[in-house]
Amino acid sequence: QVQLVESGGGLVQAGGSLRLSCAASGLTFSAYPMGWFRQAPGKGREFVASITGSGARTYYKDSLKGRVSISRDNANHTVYLQMNSLKPEDTAVYFCAAGAVTDKASNYHYWGQGTQVTVSS
Repeated sequence: QVQLVESGGGLVQAGGSLRLSCAASGLTFSAYPMGWFRQAPGKGREFVASITGSGARTYYKDSLKGRVSISRDNANHTVYLQMNSLKPEDTAVYFCAAGAVTDKASNYHYWGQGTQVTVSS
C-alpha cells in the first residue's frame, strides 16, 4: 500500500521560509517522479514543482521560480519543498504526489493527505 505523508507546514510570517517534507512508503521510490501541488480555499489544485526519480531534473511553476526548490533523498524515501520569501498568497494546503513530472494533477497516481501552510501578513 502506497503512503505519502507530508509534514512541515504551519503558520509563518510573510517573508519567512518553510521546508515541507513528504515521506513515501510502499513504492520503489527512486523509480517515481514526484511533485508538489497546492490548493487554496475555493480554488483548484495548482502545480508547484516536480522532480524526476533520479533527482536530475526539476520543474517549477513559472511564477514560483526562485522562491521554491524541490529536492529528494532517495535513500530515505523523502521529497522536500523549500519555500522562501513566503507571501500571504502562498497560503494553501500543500500536497505531494507520485508518478509524474507534469503540471497536470490527473497524471499523478498517488497523493498525500496534505499539510496546511498559512502565511500571515
